[in-house]
Amino acid sequence: MGEQIETSAEAAEAAALPRRHEVHCDPDSPAPKTEDIPPQVAKKGVAQKSPAQWAYERIILYLKNFEEQLDSTEEVAMGFTNGGTGVLRIEGMGYFDPDIVTFYGSDGTGGRTQLIQHVSQLNVMLRALPKPEETPKARRIGFRLAQDIAPEA
Repeated sequence: MGEQIETSAEAAEAAALPRRHEVHCDPDSPAPKTEDIPPQVAKKGVAQKSPAQWAYERIILYLKNFEEQLDSTEEVAMGFTNGGTGVLRIEGMGYFDPDIVTFYGSDGTGGRTQLIQHVSQLNVMLRALPKPEETPKARRIGFRLAQDIAPEA
């Protein structure tokens, strides 16, 4: 007695809600919180989104949080784990259902760069790079992408 019975709809909804948990050595670290997930990201269940769309939306939230910690002289870039290819200054991002995520940008010399990644191989290391001198102010791709998944009312 006293045990609560959960309907199959309630169980499916609870299983589909995005959850995020992070712990940092600095308790004041500006880590993203589950409460910060835009309703447009959380409203569609796991089974209704492809792995590519889930990866795309969650990476955007991390990008935005990372950019919130940068100063006006820095922009976000990705480092590569294989060591030899340098960095990609993130200037765009997308996905191709069901399982491809792509990053668009430029490398350290300003050359156009695109990374096409299968979600099962996805690793994204965010780095702060000095903004190009010819750019009047730092560009914030995370904030722009966040508007795409959670447009303001």
